[in-house]
Amino acid sequence: MSKDRTQGHARHDKVELAFLEKIAARLPGDLEVLQALAELYTKTGEYRKGLAIDLQLAQHLPSDDLVWYNLGCSHALSLQPDKAFEALSKAIDLGYGDYDWMKTDPDLANLNTDPRFESLLNWLYTVCNEEEF
Repeated sequence: MSKDRTQGHARHDKVELAFLEKIAARLPGDLEVLQALAELYTKTGEYRKGLAIDLQLAQHLPSDDLVWYNLGCSHALSLQPDKAFEALSKAIDLGYGDYDWMKTDPDLANLNTDPRFESLLNWLYTVCNEEEF
């Protein structure tokens, strides 16, 4: 991608972020707005802000496996591996089942060298294969 296109995307993200922040201020309980805002914070490297929203979402949607997966990613990106593993484990408990994505998710890259990551992947693989039978 050319430098101009990359800068264009960055400007677009900043505009979208400002827009979503204004909507979230007016509709603080709108979970779809919060999910979009958390995703954009992560995309733009504002991991702490994304983590704060993911924590809110986990309170509002405690049975949503993707919310817990995203929370695990936010903890990983915020260099909180223990909390990341807790959230990812909860996501699997709640039904998260995308082994291939978890294995290659760049948001989890800093967990790859931790032995717990391989254990988590093995557990997820087992869970996914049990569901097929």
